Amino acid sequence: MLDRRSLIRFGAFASLAALAAPKSLLASTGGSRTISLYNTHSLETLTTEYWVDGWYHPDAIVSLNQILRDWRTDEVTEIDFGLLDLIWQVQQRMDVSEPIHIICGYRSPKTNARLARTNQGVARNSYHIRGQAVDIRVPGRDLRGLRETAVALDVGGVGYYPRSDFVHIDTGPVRTW
Repeated sequence: MLDRRSLIRFGAFASLAALAAPKSLLASTGGSRTISLYNTHSLETLTTEYWVDGWYHPDAIVSLNQILRDWRTDEVTEIDFGLLDLIWQVQQRMDVSEPIHIICGYRSPKTNARLARTNQGVARNSYHIRGQAVDIRVPGRDLRGLRETAVALDVGGVGYYPRSDFVHIDTGPVRTW
């Protein structure tokens, strides 16, 4: 449960996130949004209605932050609302009913630094550190189709990693690799 200070901070964060949200998402103020995730490392599954009648639901956000945590250190951070909306858009565009597999969500600075030392594909200033990136796959769906869907949304970065069987999406500048 959120205390008063956390609730105020959450409200301020939600307001800022709404201002930074993609225009296509701002047009939709009512209704609801539900996403379903499966963390491939912690083996947790979560299906939650995180957006209800124009508001991000605080309890759902806490649960999403938890499932998207750094599984190596168990650290949790506030995930960018725009990223949640981006995952939801991918889910909608691909007509996905099964959980989207999370390969990597948030990465603590310590985890990211360790990975960057041993893997040249890890950015030292990764959007994962900011809670603005996720590596995903959709079981039973073509990875190339997932990439094409993410690119067509024209929101943030999209990285294609067919050898590792995932697509990276983030809420940074629009770019592909």
